[in-house]
Amino acid sequence: MSDNQETVTKPALHMAFKTDILIIGAGQAGLSSAYHLQKLGLKAGRNFIILDKSPDAGGAWQYRWPSLTLSTVNRIHDLPGMSFADVLEPEVSEVKASIAVPRYYAAYEKKFHLPVYRPVSVNVVCERNERFRIETDRETFTARGLINATGTWETPVIPHYTGAELFKGQQLHTRDYQTAEAFIGKHVVIVGGGISALQLLDEISQVTTTTWVTRSEPQFRETPFTEEDGRAAVAIVEDRVRRGLIPGSVVSVTGIPLTPALHAARERGALNRLPMFNEITETGIRWADGTEQRADVILWCTGFRSSLDHLAPLQIREANGGIIMGGRLATEVVKDPRIHLVGYGPSASTIGANRAGAAAAKELSEYLELHKQYA
Repeated sequence: MSDNQETVTKPALHMAFKTDILIIGAGQAGLSSAYHLQKLGLKAGRNFIILDKSPDAGGAWQYRWPSLTLSTVNRIHDLPGMSFADVLEPEVSEVKASIAVPRYYAAYEKKFHLPVYRPVSVNVVCERNERFRIETDRETFTARGLINATGTWETPVIPHYTGAELFKGQQLHTRDYQTAEAFIGKHVVIVGGGISALQLLDEISQVTTTTWVTRSEPQFRETPFTEEDGRAAVAIVEDRVRRGLIPGSVVSVTGIPLTPALHAARERGALNRLPMFNEITETGIRWADGTEQRADVILWCTGFRSSLDHLAPLQIREANGGIIMGGRLATEVVKDPRIHLVGYGPSASTIGANRAGAAAAKELSEYLELHKQYA
């Protein structure tokens, strides 16, 4: 080589791991989808793999607050093919959900030899040469089909109110909550009218003073929540996503069950709901009429939105932010049938996630076979 020649360094080749179907998320919906892919004859590790962001099995359940036990949580439905009772006896209802559910999911993954790779955080998904390219904080993967089961836990919603940046107290979200005792001696403003908001209001109001605010008047129900109520709620949400609208709140359809705990909270005056405040001050909140409430903590129990930002390059959203869904159980993205969203919209509940996993596995595998997409 002469002195005038420049040394050219070739770029390093980054290998991408190839599979047919990639599942993102190993919660109820993701594990259910994987189970049904296996039942259809697809080979774990070759035809499909699962990427999970958490270091351990359990999905979002491993991060829930300690007081949420199997007796206080909304019903946790069995995953297909394995009963919850196979891992924990029914009488241990007071065990923490953050311990029981991860133990169940871990046993499930082991029993069915599901190929879950963790912790792997998906950064972005884009299209490359008629395949999906999935870039993570570790390896890069490519797949012909995608089942997204990322849920909502990673994307908490905190609405912006004037003065929020001036508040000198704490602002927390439902996902930050651990114990009511952390708030002893503080005045806590609890924002939100969902089931989680009521659970936390009940606990916190027993140890300190609280103010409860919601945007609309909460609708309580004295009667039990029936299967018919559940089907009606799912039908309304399904209709919304099929029309490309953002999924609505289930509580807005079903109402809030007035449990014995909430009856007790009402008796001690904790359910004295106030309308939403107009702004946040340095020391608390202020309503439109000028009335103020001093506060040490604002606890936003304002829900979550679907964690789908990594799919942004695929442009599956409509101008209004919704996604037009199709398929038998509204899991298929109409703009691209190679993408299924499970745990989204009508399949956000644990029982809905099971049914959605079965539908997504069947419809996606059939679509890819029909279009000769398998390698």
